[in-house]
Parts: sequence; C-alpha cells; structure tokens
Amino acid sequence: MAVKVKAHPKFPEIYWITLEDGTKRLATKNYAPEKNVYGERLVRCIGVEYRLWDPFRSKLAAAILRNLKTVHIQPTHKVLYLGAASGTTASHVSDIVGENGHVYCLEFASRAIRELVNNVCEFRPNMSPILADARLPERYLMLVEKVDDIYCDIAQPEQAKVLADNADLFLVDDGWIMLAIKAQSIDVTREPSEVYKQEIDTLKARGFQIEEVVHLEPYDKAHAMIVAQLLRK
Repeated sequence: MAVKVKAHPKFPEIYWITLEDGTKRLATKNYAPEKNVYGERLVRCIGVEYRLWDPFRSKLAAAILRNLKTVHIQPTHKVLYLGAASGTTASHVSDIVGENGHVYCLEFASRAIRELVNNVCEFRPNMSPILADARLPERYLMLVEKVDDIYCDIAQPEQAKVLADNADLFLVDDGWIMLAIKAQSIDVTREPSEVYKQEIDTLKARGFQIEEVVHLEPYDKAHAMIVAQLLRK
C-alpha cells in the first residue's frame, strides 16, 4: 500500500498521512526538505515531503488528536511562541505559517536555544530564536513585531499571566492565543481541574474570551490546551 495524503478538513497546512500499514498519522509539509527536527519520520507523496507529527512530543498535535476545534495559526501568520525549547512544536508551526509567515521563538534555557538555533532555525528562515525570559516581555520589545497568535508552553507558575502580559504588548486586536497548561508546574498540591480554572479565570480577567479547553490525556498527564481570543475594548 502506498502512502496517502489528505488535507485536514479544518486546519490549513495540516495533513493526515495514511502509511503503508494503513495507520493514520498527523503531519505537516516540511518547510526545510530533507531535514527532521526530533527524529520524526519524513515521507514523500507526489513529490512533496511531509513530517509526521508526534502527539507524545507535541502538545499541539495532542490537542488536535483530542478533537480540538480551533487552530487559528494559519499560513502567512506571525506567531510568538513562548517556551519554544529545542523546536519540536515550533518547527511544525513554522511549516504551517510557511515562507510568508514568521515564528518568534522565545526560550529561556541556553542549552535549548543552542539546539533550536543549530538544528532548526539555521534551516528555517521563517523562525527567529530569542534568548529571554517570557516574564519580562519589555526586554525583547524591539525584537518582536505585532503577531496574529501567541502559543505558550512554559513550565512555571502564573502561565496565564505571563501569556497575557505578552499579549498586551504583541498581540493584534482580536488575536488568538493557545495556552498549554502544565498543572503540576503551577501547583503540584492541587487538583489539575482547580489549576485550569484558576488560569482560565486569569485569562478572562485580562480580556480573553475562552473558545475551548481540551484535556491532553493520554498524551500528556495533567495538561490542558486552552484556546482563546483577545477582545480589546
């Protein structure tokens, strides 16, 4: 059986790949052909190369497989990615936004950003690595333009506050955010549901309208993806 490719019915530049054994996998079109980022398999179909997208390595892929209904990140969009790490999910976002979009990749850990620069950004001109603390957005104000979307995946307390502080400076009016909440990074002593509610309440208080909340089990324990829109008055 040959590999088959089908566009995702809802989300531009995201695909379903049916492999030789009949299994279906999520994928994106490879913006940097012949280069993989985290050991993901590359497959070709009708002259186009795709990267299989591992939901156990990427919370965005996990959320899509958990029937997320809204992915506002689209071709030509500018995205601020908080907590890009070594670039696993950020590289798939790079695939989605394409050559006319851009991903500003913020990361605090120097080792992770070295890997991001050497293994990912070097081959992807639509990605800019920024070594900075997401809690201090004024320090990289001159490095990031207004963005259509903010994706936040940071392992520290006050995740929603950090995202909202960045949105105040960088997100366009009516822009969208995706927040991957790590409940145990916020408070390991509380139930994840309580932590999710706390972070959702913070977003609401900062002017966000919550579109949906998706739990990421079995791909990530005690994690949820929040999708929301900023409604500035």
